[in-house]
Amino acid sequence: MIRPARASDAPALAALLNHWIENTAVTFNPVPKTETDILDMIAAKAAAGHGFLVAESPDGTLLGQASYGQFRAGKGYATCMEHSISLAPTAAGKGIGRALMTAIQDHARAIGAHQMIAGVSGENPQGRAFHERLGYRHIATVPQAGHKFGRFIDLVLLQKFL
Repeated sequence: MIRPARASDAPALAALLNHWIENTAVTFNPVPKTETDILDMIAAKAAAGHGFLVAESPDGTLLGQASYGQFRAGKGYATCMEHSISLAPTAAGKGIGRALMTAIQDHARAIGAHQMIAGVSGENPQGRAFHERLGYRHIATVPQAGHKFGRFIDLVLLQKFL
């Protein structure tokens, strides 16, 4: 089931995001998220009219999240969005990521977004392939844009018109 994130999801969302933050270079962020950070994210997305969705199993286990926000500040970028998606490691390959992306893109389209940008770590070829299967195309690589675990990492930008 795909549904909007709610405050009661904060502990599970923090655990999900922190797995990727602490153990991988999929995200360049080195600072773990607190439950308060998650509550602030949920509130900020809601206030902006942007989506923050979760996928949960029939037993209520959180399987993934997807959210989006404006790509860059300013009115000139108001229809260009950037998203984030994370799945529980056990959820990969089951169509959950595709379902979350479809729902988040539909949400963005409904508020008038024209395009969605994906920023993917150069050390995440699976993430790039996932986005390409969904119709995103490579538009740029920003060499050494990120730094984590003592090394510089490229940022790959992909784009999809909604």
